[in-house]
Amino acid sequence: MAVTTFNNPGKTVIRPTQLAHVVLKTNAENYKEMVQYYKIFLNAEASYENDFLSFLTYDDEHHRLAVGIFPGTGKRVPESAGLAHIAFTFDSLHDLALAYRQRKANGILPFWSVNHGPTTSIYYRDPDGNEIETQVDNFDNNDDANEFMQSKAFSENPIGVDFDPEDLIKRLEAGEDEKSLMKRPEGGKRLDIPF
Repeated sequence: MAVTTFNNPGKTVIRPTQLAHVVLKTNAENYKEMVQYYKIFLNAEASYENDFLSFLTYDDEHHRLAVGIFPGTGKRVPESAGLAHIAFTFDSLHDLALAYRQRKANGILPFWSVNHGPTTSIYYRDPDGNEIETQVDNFDNNDDANEFMQSKAFSENPIGVDFDPEDLIKRLEAGEDEKSLMKRPEGGKRLDIPF
């Protein structure tokens, strides 16, 4: 086995240990609204904030999301190439549904709810139009999720099956098992993303 050194690094790049944070650029007109939105959306606090830059955290990392005014930034153009969405994971379907209701109480409504198979997900748009996915993993481990993603059912429908979050809450309140609710129903072929 070859020894990896700075003079003999090889071509296989060392993997990072985690994704640290995301920075969103905005304009002066939307800055305060964007910061307030994410403080509510993530129940986040500012670890540092001034009139043009806010570092937000909701866990033990010093910041997971930053919002900053970037001079010359115009409105987001949805048709341009770039990041499609940021995703945040919850520990349970109950927590995902409860966060949905809490956001709804703050006037934050989703534009799409879907059981992808590997995840059950609820999507939102921030004031600039950036998309945010909130999700729960439907499988107990990555091996099972990867196996499903190699299945014929996933190949025919890698998008998923839409659901109504209010119906999901009714079913949870009625005592239906989370695992049964997380199992993706048959939806037939689907290759369209509805946004």
